[in-house]
Amino acid sequence: MTNRRAGAILSALLIGSGQLYNRQWLKGLLFAALGLTSIYFFIFELFDLLRGLITLGDRPSGFMKVGKMTRLVEGDHSIFMLIKGLVALIAALLILCYYVLNIRDAYLVGKHRDNGGKPNRFTESLALLGQKHFAYLVLLPPFIAIAFLTVLPLIFSILLAFTNYADPILPPANLVDWVGFDNFMKMINMKVWSKTFIGVLQWTIVWAILATFTTYLGGIIVAVLIHQPGVKFKKFWRTALIIPFAIPNMISLLVMRNMFNNQFGPVNDYLRAIGLNGLPWLTDPFMAKVTVVLVNMWMGIPITMILAFGVLTTIPRDLYEAADADGAGSLQKFRYITMPMVLFATAPVLIMNFAGNINNFNVIYLLTGGDPVNVGYQFAGHTDLLVTWLYKLALNQSQFSFASVIGIFIFMFIASFSIWSYTRTRSYKEEDMIH
Repeated sequence: MTNRRAGAILSALLIGSGQLYNRQWLKGLLFAALGLTSIYFFIFELFDLLRGLITLGDRPSGFMKVGKMTRLVEGDHSIFMLIKGLVALIAALLILCYYVLNIRDAYLVGKHRDNGGKPNRFTESLALLGQKHFAYLVLLPPFIAIAFLTVLPLIFSILLAFTNYADPILPPANLVDWVGFDNFMKMINMKVWSKTFIGVLQWTIVWAILATFTTYLGGIIVAVLIHQPGVKFKKFWRTALIIPFAIPNMISLLVMRNMFNNQFGPVNDYLRAIGLNGLPWLTDPFMAKVTVVLVNMWMGIPITMILAFGVLTTIPRDLYEAADADGAGSLQKFRYITMPMVLFATAPVLIMNFAGNINNFNVIYLLTGGDPVNVGYQFAGHTDLLVTWLYKLALNQSQFSFASVIGIFIFMFIASFSIWSYTRTRSYKEEDMIH
């Protein structure tokens, strides 16, 4: 039997034994120590945690009579068991990777011996590891951190959609159970949920289109106007119009909320002062939607304006001179020269803005709070987006499972649209042609 095969088989049977077979004593002992620790931890800790991930507990907390006394007996907490089970699952996957690495290392060293080489000493192995695999060593800590701090919460939020974790079924007094696709079916079949979902989804799409189109086109128009040769004080206009971007969104939105207050807001006070009636900016369903679009334009146009300035400076002046020679007007130059060049450079940003507006929590929640109230909706108002409805369901109504269903839909919708639209942009296609 060759050294490579013998080392791999021994390492598969017992972690570290392949390294000992290849006469790498200290390395083999370290592999074996970590392997035995992992096996012990898996048998006595991880197995119970993984079992809890499957069962989500079998004994709820409650009062029980012990002798003549009634005491609160602590039972299983389904959500804690779910989280611990996911941690155990990721830990088990990391242990599996370590096990495969152990076999691979023994195989490669054995292969080196079969070819007439000598196994490296421990110091030589460390030096080779630092030289050949330095990038992996540096990336390993953030990879583990991402697994536990990013991937785990994401999986946890997805799994909640397949449970009945919603008021009144809340731990520790009640145990949470797996219910499969019941929540998805309720969202579709139950009229009170389906009506709210469809209504909020329609407004979310309309809002995303309006918010993206108005800020994008408005920012380009403002940038083009300032960029005109005859406009004076260009630096002043650029500085003045970029101020809304420099102010934190929260401050701007809270100020706007007070300015558009129906009874005491300065906007309606000015309208009344010139003999006009005040408008229901935030209390009428239609006017509230108009208001959030206008406020979003105030904050979003400077961002597009900055991007457009950078693109406009790269457009060759020869194109405009040729257009002037052909007798083209300002609108024709904007349509056939400026807009295509700007769109080509900023198409990915446009897609990103659309996806961001679908999840534009701050503008809606801080300006209107999702109001005015819609009596036909389930825990949602006229201006609620899917993301603000999700927030209300989870934080205000404890409907965590339904909030998770909405979160899954938002992710699938945004991911599908972003990938589909980006792969059809000119910048993406021409990049593929270059490569």
